Amino acid sequence: MTTPTLFGDTTPAAGLSPRPAAGPTPLVIGLDLSLTSTGIAGTDWADALRTKARGHIRLAWLRQEVTERVRAADLVVIEGPSYGHGAMAGHHEMAGLWWLVTHDLWRRKIPYAVCPPAQRAMYATGKGNATKGAVRDGVQAHFGIECEGPGRYDQADAASMAHLGLHWLGYPTAALPATHSRALDGVQWPEETPVVAR
Repeated sequence: MTTPTLFGDTTPAAGLSPRPAAGPTPLVIGLDLSLTSTGIAGTDWADALRTKARGHIRLAWLRQEVTERVRAADLVVIEGPSYGHGAMAGHHEMAGLWWLVTHDLWRRKIPYAVCPPAQRAMYATGKGNATKGAVRDGVQAHFGIECEGPGRYDQADAASMAHLGLHWLGYPTAALPATHSRALDGVQWPEETPVVAR
């Protein structure tokens, strides 16, 4: 079985069946970028980066916070653009943030995958059109991460992507049915599988 990559090629879909642990578990970070509440998560924690700043100050702060938190990552799974929201206010600035963050990952040679919104929802719930609340509930039920307070839905989205990325690397954290794990097929995975993959 293969999955699409960022450049249209295919790469083996690692981790579609659980395997015994061999060595340390890779560090995978999920990123749900937003100008008002960026979700960021590992496989056992979730946070939301929130600021009241605007313009360049906001972009600089978010870029610095994300950079600091992903510096040791083996893989970052970042939510891709939602083209249905292209005319929303802030879209131009949001696109700028996305490219700043992904360029930093590329420059620092941190592999990243681009996850469509439907795939991160599907991985947590089995449905690509699941509500934000359903994704949050799925993240808690399957992965044991409680996402509370302001930014809870952004935290949950990021956590779902972190677990999705770890699954792709061959370290699934939950026994999910095929309705959920089929989400792996719709993600643009890095062209080269990180060396930590089994």
